[in-house]
Amino acid sequence: MKNYMDLTGRVAIVTGASSGLGYEYCKALAENGAKVAAFARRKEKLEKLAAEIKEAGGECLPVPCDVMEEDQIIAGVQKVIDTYGKVDILVNNAGSMAYCPTTELTLEAWDKVVRLSITGYFLMARECAKSMIKNHYGRIINIASMYGRIASFHHPILAYNTTKGAVPNFTRGLAQEWAQYGITVNAIGPGEFPSEMMVFDDVALEELKKRCPIARPGKIEELCGQLLLFASENSAYTTGQTIYIDGGWTSV
Repeated sequence: MKNYMDLTGRVAIVTGASSGLGYEYCKALAENGAKVAAFARRKEKLEKLAAEIKEAGGECLPVPCDVMEEDQIIAGVQKVIDTYGKVDILVNNAGSMAYCPTTELTLEAWDKVVRLSITGYFLMARECAKSMIKNHYGRIINIASMYGRIASFHHPILAYNTTKGAVPNFTRGLAQEWAQYGITVNAIGPGEFPSEMMVFDDVALEELKKRCPIARPGKIEELCGQLLLFASENSAYTTGQTIYIDGGWTSV
């Protein structure tokens, strides 16, 4: 029986890989045969991830990298190419959130979110695409958010809303430009999933139940299925799309 998610022989880069959803994306890609390069600033976390993947029979290259720094991105992608010869899959996942009223939002805090979630995505895509274009094959998955499509009720996170709102059109722009090179570019917009940035207390859970038709936070495996599809050869006719995995939140 054919495995439609088989990534054997593919090389994947995941940014923001040291914790949360990025950590799990790396494991899911490795479990399905990809050689994974994990990008993040926290070296010790990356080494722990690499050890877990190796123990499970996979392969992971830890690459300490600050995706707000162009020189580190260029060097990091080159390290992957020097190690594996190519880049097939990019998961642009690194991001941050500035949680405060807009009247108190500093330019420094605003710039950090923009540099991670827009400039970092651009630089990673630009560098990885050089290998993808050469090989006439690529899969780019940008992580957006349902909070780029809707406002965040009672949560003052304007910089996050703004950058995640830009991701779908960034995705469409790259999709139309790079389709001729066999590269698909799609995005996933998660709803509320437990992570370092998203912690649920009783009040948050009650609010979620009122607004989300499925009435619970998401589970990581409910994201990984879509990620693996977009990363696979079987997504060749899907590009420029953003899929919201949010329990129906943005449907009402």
